[in-house]
Amino acid sequence: MPTIISIADPADPRIEAYRDIRERDLVRRDGLFVAEGKVVLAMLLASNIYRPVSLLIAERHLSVLATLLAEVPDDVPVYAAAQPVIDGIAGFPLHRGILAIGRRIDAPSADALLGRLPPRAVVLVLAGIANHDNMGGIFRNAAAFGAAAVLLDADCCDPLYRKAIRVSVGAALAVPFARLARGEDMIGLLERYSFGSIALSPSGTTMLADILLGPRTAVLLGAEGPGLAPELMARTTGVRIAMANNFDSLNVATTSGIVLHHLTSWIGRG
Repeated sequence: MPTIISIADPADPRIEAYRDIRERDLVRRDGLFVAEGKVVLAMLLASNIYRPVSLLIAERHLSVLATLLAEVPDDVPVYAAAQPVIDGIAGFPLHRGILAIGRRIDAPSADALLGRLPPRAVVLVLAGIANHDNMGGIFRNAAAFGAAAVLLDADCCDPLYRKAIRVSVGAALAVPFARLARGEDMIGLLERYSFGSIALSPSGTTMLADILLGPRTAVLLGAEGPGLAPELMARTTGVRIAMANNFDSLNVATTSGIVLHHLTSWIGRG
């Protein structure tokens, strides 16, 4: 297990990266992100896409986390502090008392990511998803139902935002993702890799239960309210989920779970 470095002063410069993380996490951080909680820390340490830069642990958790901390690379500092000091560093009561700064070490282009995928795969393609709770929920569903990857357009929020990672229960660190450049031809890129595209919308003309799938399927999801752009809808198969009493919409994260369960079950039988 790496050496534990005791921190007694919230102003200690060694833990600058953790100070006032609620505000700091609102801006991009040179490829760095904050992981919070035991489950997310375990995902970070097990990943070959991300690497821990440092850890900050409440002293009361050290004995419970001993097995997990033994997996921390020797060159990664592990800081420990009493709970009041942790709260002072973070800028709010941090009840979990388990933080890490991580860095993404593998950030492929959308083109490169699609080129790595197996012959049979379902990918999610997200357009304008700006809510971090929805982003985290979508990644959690992607991990649960075996989506091979997630593609984000330029208007999506960051899956590595602290809250998105937490809501995803660490799945944002497990499911490969790439961001499309603004103006990049999303559908053309998918077609180049033999992905058929379906677009979820209350106006879709095909029921989810009736779609015919090929071995590679891309599921397009848009933000609640505006939905997907008409030009995207025109180049895909519009699909809707049957709902009772003519109710016309679902939360986008809920939609992703229903669709992924249906598609990955179908592909698994193929």
